Amino acid sequence: MNSPSGSDALKHPPRRTSLSRILGVGFGIAVIFGGTVGVGILRLPGTIAGEMGGSWPIMLMWLIGGGYALLGAISIAELGTAMPQAGGFYVYSRRAFGPAAGFAMGWADWLNNCAVVAFASVAAAEYLAALFPKLLHLQTPVALTILLVFCALQWNSLRIGSSVQQVASSITAITFVLLAVACLLHHGVTNLPAAAGITPTHTAGFFHRIVPIVAAMRAIVVTYDGWYEAIYFTEEDTNAAKHLPRAMIGGVLIVLGLYLLMNLAFLHVLSIPALSASSLPAADAARTVFPAWSGTFVTVLSLLTLLSLINAVLLGAPRILFAIGRDGLFSTRAAQVAPGGTPRVALALSAAMVALFIASGKFEDIIAIAAILVAVMYCVNYTAVFVLRVREPQLNRPFRACGYPFTTGIVLLGSLAFLVADLHDDPHGAARAAALLGLALPAYAWMRWRNRTIDTPSAAFPAGPSDCETIVPGDSKLVQERNRPDTRT
Repeated sequence: MNSPSGSDALKHPPRRTSLSRILGVGFGIAVIFGGTVGVGILRLPGTIAGEMGGSWPIMLMWLIGGGYALLGAISIAELGTAMPQAGGFYVYSRRAFGPAAGFAMGWADWLNNCAVVAFASVAAAEYLAALFPKLLHLQTPVALTILLVFCALQWNSLRIGSSVQQVASSITAITFVLLAVACLLHHGVTNLPAAAGITPTHTAGFFHRIVPIVAAMRAIVVTYDGWYEAIYFTEEDTNAAKHLPRAMIGGVLIVLGLYLLMNLAFLHVLSIPALSASSLPAADAARTVFPAWSGTFVTVLSLLTLLSLINAVLLGAPRILFAIGRDGLFSTRAAQVAPGGTPRVALALSAAMVALFIASGKFEDIIAIAAILVAVMYCVNYTAVFVLRVREPQLNRPFRACGYPFTTGIVLLGSLAFLVADLHDDPHGAARAAALLGLALPAYAWMRWRNRTIDTPSAAFPAGPSDCETIVPGDSKLVQERNRPDTRT
C-alpha cells in the first residue's frame, strides 16, 4: 500500500495512539487505595463480629483476607510487569488463551467497572442528599452530575485525573485515621443495646461454624477487591517493572493496615455484642467519640470513599476499551488519545454506559452478575500465570511471583471455591453471566470478520508505549509485539 503523500499528511495528521508515560508509584498506591477502600469497611465489621464472636478471631479473619489479597497482588504483578500494557486482565488472558478469551474477559471487566462507577455515583448522591435534604428527590440527576464532573476532570489531562486521585485518596486515608485515633484515645468500651436475636456465634459447634466463617471470609475478600487497580496504567508508568510491584504490594499492605486499625478502633469503643448488633459500626463508634456530629462525620467519610472510588475506576475503565480497540476488536477510535493523555472516545463510551446503568437503575443486577464474572476473571488470570510459565519460560519477567507455584495455587484454588459458592448462591445470576459471556463470542467473531473486510489495523499488541508506532490512517502496518507475534485466532 502506498504511503500518504506529504500534503495528505498535512491534511490528515497522524492520530495519536500511544498513552503518556507520566505516572509513578505514588499514583499506583493512590489508585489501589481508592479502588479498594469503600463503604464496606464502615459496615462489614459488625457482620464479621457476629460470625466470629471474639476480638482475636475477628482480627485474624481480616488478616487472612489481606494475606489472600497480597498473594493475588504478587501473582498478577508478575503478569503486569511482563506485559506492561493498558488493559489489565484483558491483556493477560489474551496472551495466555488467545484473543477470543481475552475479548470475553475484557468485555466482562469493562462492564464490571462501569457498573461499579454507576453504583458508587448513586450511593454518593444518596449521601449528598443526607447532607443536603433538598437533593432528596434529585438523586438520579445528582448521580449523573457527579459522573459528568469526574469525566470533565479527566477529559483534558491524565495529570489532572491522577492528581485528583492522589488528593482524594490522601484525604480519605487521613479521615479514616482521625476516626481510628479518636476511638483508640477514648476511655473504653461502650455497651450499646444489642438487637434482638443477634448474638455472637462463637459457642456453636465446629461444623456449624464452617459455613458462617466461609461466608465471612468471602465478604472480607470483597472489601479487598480493587487491589489490582494499578494494572490498567502500566503503559503510562515511567518504570512499570519497578513501580508496579511496589504499588500493588504497598497498596495492599496499606489497606490491610487500615482495616486492622479500624477494627481495633471499633473493638476499643464497642463491646462484642454491640459490634455484632451494629449495621453501621463506624456510625456507632463515631457517636461514642463525636456525639455532637457523629452522623455528619460518617456521612462525609462515606462520601469521600465513594468519590475516590469513582475517580479510580473511571480512570481504569477506558484503558480496557482503549486496549481492545487498539487490538482491532472494537472501533479503533477507542484507541485515539488526546494530547493530554486521555483516551477520550473510550472515556466517553465508558461514561455513556455508566449513565445508562444509572438511568435504568439496573446496575445492581449487573453488579450481581459481574461478581460472578470477576471470580471467573480471577480464575482465568491466575491460571494464565501457570500457562505462561510453562509455555513461555523465556518471557521477560522483571518481577516473579514469590513462592510460585504455591502462592499462585492458593489464590487460584480460593478463587475457584468462591466461584463455586457464587454459582450455588445465585444460579439465576450464573445463567445471566454465562449468557453475557456467550454474547462476547459472536461479537468477537463479527469484529474479526469486520477487520478482514476493511482496511484497518488489527491485533495491535504492543508491549508498552516505547514500542508503539503511530498508526497513520490508510497505513496497514501493525504495531509488533515485543516478545513474539500472537498468531492465534
